[in-house]
Amino acid sequence: MADAASRLTSVAEQMLGAPLPMRIRAWDGSQAGPPGAPALVIRNRRALRRMLFKPGELGLARAWVAGDLDIEGDLYTALEALAGSVWERGEDARPLTRALRDPEVRAAGRELLRLVGPPVPPAPPREEVRRRRHLHTRRSDSRAISHHYDVGNDFYELVLGPSMVYSCAYWEDGGSLESAQRDKLELVSRKLGLTPGQRLLDVGCGWGSMAIHAAREHGVRVVGITLSQEQAAYARKRVADEGLTDRVEIRVQDYRDVVDGPYDAISSIGMAEHVGAERYLEYASNLYGLLRPGGRLLNHQIARRPQRDESTYEVDRFIDAYVFPDGELAPIGTTVTQLERAGFEVRDVESLREHYARTLRRWVTNLEDGWGRAVRLTSPGRARVWRLYMAASALAFERNRIGVNQVLAIRTPDPGASGLPLRTRTWNT
Repeated sequence: MADAASRLTSVAEQMLGAPLPMRIRAWDGSQAGPPGAPALVIRNRRALRRMLFKPGELGLARAWVAGDLDIEGDLYTALEALAGSVWERGEDARPLTRALRDPEVRAAGRELLRLVGPPVPPAPPREEVRRRRHLHTRRSDSRAISHHYDVGNDFYELVLGPSMVYSCAYWEDGGSLESAQRDKLELVSRKLGLTPGQRLLDVGCGWGSMAIHAAREHGVRVVGITLSQEQAAYARKRVADEGLTDRVEIRVQDYRDVVDGPYDAISSIGMAEHVGAERYLEYASNLYGLLRPGGRLLNHQIARRPQRDESTYEVDRFIDAYVFPDGELAPIGTTVTQLERAGFEVRDVESLREHYARTLRRWVTNLEDGWGRAVRLTSPGRARVWRLYMAASALAFERNRIGVNQVLAIRTPDPGASGLPLRTRTWNT
């Protein structure tokens, strides 16, 4: 009988209908596939059982998080190969139901069953969130935010670096991650036109970086809100260390519960992805109501590509189960429309897609350089989640599968004076 790697390669190629662009190294020490290519390391038969009982992305993710599956060689090259074979076959790819009518595919399935061993479904890794309907209530949003952000501030310090900014940086050639994040905060400040004495609401304030920058560099008074207790405690300490407690207030508060407007400006940086499609108009309307006439909103948000049939959109199963429970992405056109429906005048949209790809690669490097400490601070599974999530996201930005945009919107007064200069892109000079 052929070795496990050769048998698995044959099964995979039959099911994909194409050559496998990676090597396979199996639990019995056998290898098969293109010489010099990255290897998919299948450490045990349990990895196959995970993929059999949850075919597709979630089964692969469970095997990866549990350590049953690994990559040997460059992670980005391996993910590029897997993306082309598994995740990016397009809407016209042959459906599984039709593929199973193919006698060769069915034979490959029987061969896989022989390789799997006892057909007992393994329990999901403990890092997985149980799937549920996306309600986006205050309680469910709080739980989702806690899952993602209450991993531990020390872990985020390791990954994000001293800036503690968890959104894409704004890069100049040759700059450091810290300087690029500072430039991003300044870009947001300039788009909002911040001046001393104004009030800024920072929605989803994270560890306080935007609030501190706006207060220290532009003399504004800031209210920062987050649903994460750990973030809030960290941000308050940073504010105190900077001597800014008279100008910055950090609250654990849902955006729907903020009632102390009006504000002169609102920043929402990397928060709106958590809102959900059903709640997005409510989110936009709430922010509109909190702004004074003439006030500005800067909404910084990841976007996905639109689908030909939007009713078929499904949340990424790996991201939903392990990274951002209940997170949803929308096309940029949908976001702009919802902001306009809430009453905003959208004045500027800037794509920072390549900036986020570069930022994510730096975060992956930080994680890999501090791998042993990252595992001690969280768990081997959690560290593996973050490595896969950030590396795969970097490639998704590079390949234009997802993007990120800053949308500047105004609560334009009835007379129609926006308060913006005739040439708005002066903030980029």
